[in-house]
Amino acid sequence: MTIVMAATIMGLLFVQIMYMEDMMRMRNEQFSETVQRSLYFVSDALEQDETRYYLDKDLNEAERYQFELGDRLPSEITQPISADSKIGGSATAKPEIGGGNFRLSEQYENQQAVLKGQYLYQKGLLNEVILSILNQASDRPIVERADSAKVNMYLKRELESNGLEVPYEFALESPQQGVVYHSAGYEVTDDTPRVYSTVLFPKDPESKRNVLKVYFPTQSDYLFASIKFMIPSFAFTFILMFIFIYTIVVIFRQKKLSEIKNDFINNMTHEFKTPISTISLAGQMLNDETVLKSPTMMKHVSQVITDETKRLRFQVEKVLQMSLFDRGTATIRLKDVDAHSIIDNVVSTYRIKAEKFGGHITFDSLADDAIVNVDEMHFTNVIFNLLDNAIKYRKEDVAPELSIATRNLGEEKLEIRISDNGIGMKKEDLKKIFEKFYRVHTGNRHDVKGFGLGLAYVSKMVELFKGTIKAESELNKGTTFIITLPLFK
Repeated sequence: MTIVMAATIMGLLFVQIMYMEDMMRMRNEQFSETVQRSLYFVSDALEQDETRYYLDKDLNEAERYQFELGDRLPSEITQPISADSKIGGSATAKPEIGGGNFRLSEQYENQQAVLKGQYLYQKGLLNEVILSILNQASDRPIVERADSAKVNMYLKRELESNGLEVPYEFALESPQQGVVYHSAGYEVTDDTPRVYSTVLFPKDPESKRNVLKVYFPTQSDYLFASIKFMIPSFAFTFILMFIFIYTIVVIFRQKKLSEIKNDFINNMTHEFKTPISTISLAGQMLNDETVLKSPTMMKHVSQVITDETKRLRFQVEKVLQMSLFDRGTATIRLKDVDAHSIIDNVVSTYRIKAEKFGGHITFDSLADDAIVNVDEMHFTNVIFNLLDNAIKYRKEDVAPELSIATRNLGEEKLEIRISDNGIGMKKEDLKKIFEKFYRVHTGNRHDVKGFGLGLAYVSKMVELFKGTIKAESELNKGTTFIITLPLFK
């Protein structure tokens, strides 16, 4: 189910991203097509302006030529031919052959002659304009053929007519002069968005072709604005994905806590069951008359009851203390104590336990100053827990060798090193051993029991004492715990 939900959310996100990319690509293509079309119309408008320029120029020259020719010809030649004039040039009246029909035919021929003359005149004028454009246009300065104000006007008009009201910058480049002119904000760099260009007067020789270049500083913002409606969709998708991930994390965390709780209950049952069974057995022995008659046996049984009761009380106290620390209601009573004295008492107690397995404990008090500000009971429990771990995680076929050493780090700190030759730990376990309920996997060994609270308790206590603790270990070679505490000044 989790995999299906994850695949669904990832698929939805993938579809949204692909849709956005397609929209961006399509909008970018539309933008480019609109700009290129606008630039084509600008180039076409400039060509039409140039055609009008040469047409007006030749028309003015033709009118001036006719005016000068009219001044040189005799007046009778230049007089308009009257309706009574003869075709042959005589002044006699025209014979009235056919009456009005003859006059209508003559007028039609005259109109045809006038239209033909105008056509031939305009044709010759256009031919002259075309020849002028082909032979002279490319020699005109480009600033006259396409001045910046006119280019800007045409460019703005065409872009707006195509629905593209976006700020732009433009420049005109010539093969000979480079940048002929440019708008105030025109500055092309490596970070400049796409630059669009078109050739002005494409019929010019290739060596004289001028190029109009345009770019839009806000092109990216313009394109993004067209798809910003997708942002809420992405936001909701990411929120959904975050909620899904958070839900999965909570589920796995609850599963892990459930497993830890079950392990804790099982371990606690075993830890409580063992001393209770021992005390019960000792109680039964007290009912035996032979035991009652033997002072030595009585002392032994009473000592067993006392030790197991202490063990049971210590386990209960450890659980209660961790619970109080979690709630923030635990109380510690700090006072100045001699760390050497406390450690020596704990070592004396644990020396018997180490000798039971054929090992021994050494204590080297190398520190000149060992006065620290701690809670005496909790500090004793810290040393006790670390020694207890060293015994529990010993090698089965090797006698346990435990050592405690102290030394001063400068004039402000006391270092306590507790080392053993036990089974050691992997590097990945070293990162977690101070977490509550975490227990190092010990394979098939069933004699190593506990709640997974010992080292968490030790770490919490050292922290409250304003000190630090760390562990160094190598698998199958042993472990060293290093406690650093501030000296009392």
